[in-house]
Amino acid sequence: MAGVDYTLDDVRGTVGGAGELWRHAVLRRDPSDAEAAGRGLVTALASALDETPGNGAVGDELDRLARVAVKSVDDDSAEGLLDTVLRGWSGIVESLRQAGQVASSGSGSVVQLNRSGGGVPKLPVSEGTVGPRGLEGDAQATRRHHGRPWQALCLWSAEVVDAFAADGHPIAYGSAGENMTIGGLDWSDVQPGVRLRVGSALAEVSAYALPCSTNSRWFLDGDHALMHHERGPVSRVYAWVREPGAVATGDEVSIVP
Repeated sequence: MAGVDYTLDDVRGTVGGAGELWRHAVLRRDPSDAEAAGRGLVTALASALDETPGNGAVGDELDRLARVAVKSVDDDSAEGLLDTVLRGWSGIVESLRQAGQVASSGSGSVVQLNRSGGGVPKLPVSEGTVGPRGLEGDAQATRRHHGRPWQALCLWSAEVVDAFAADGHPIAYGSAGENMTIGGLDWSDVQPGVRLRVGSALAEVSAYALPCSTNSRWFLDGDHALMHHERGPVSRVYAWVREPGAVATGDEVSIVP
């Protein structure tokens, strides 16, 4: 993320979410394959904070250190702390990748690109440029839970949206705020660590997007929990942008190693 001027809130939201990123990465996977890398992140973050790494569960240790980091981060320490978490997370998903727990192939296409000046629904555009902060021209109504480096893009499955609509929910592409509505991929493969080549850009899935009440209007009885990842492969996902590039409706989306 060198060269990107992230705010202190961006850094707090990333470092503070280190434990949650770990839990999303190992969800429905064998965490032992990433244990060493997770411990490595604990050690690196503790060192950056002059704290002593503990022996508790990886997620719990990261939560503890994150609370310290969020309180102490300032302009001088922000870049180092952010880099520590990004490197650590990359090591965790690379360990899972080497263990064969991350999908390495699959293809689909961009059914719709979506952006807005803030809030939902996001509206379709035919093409755009993707950078470290996401789809150019897109914004969030509130950045309290959005807009952090690992949330540069929000992706969702056209087939999942279609299934909800077929069940009578008043939902459409872009309604729930995804930047890219993607068709043709097995959505159960689109888990943290999966790399997606979209147009000339490269994105890497970071975490599942938690549904909130803003999206209640798209579901019968306001049950936005229907798109929670605990319900299966129905969740939107967030992604970092690893390589900026141009994207357009109809572009191929390929899972790459």
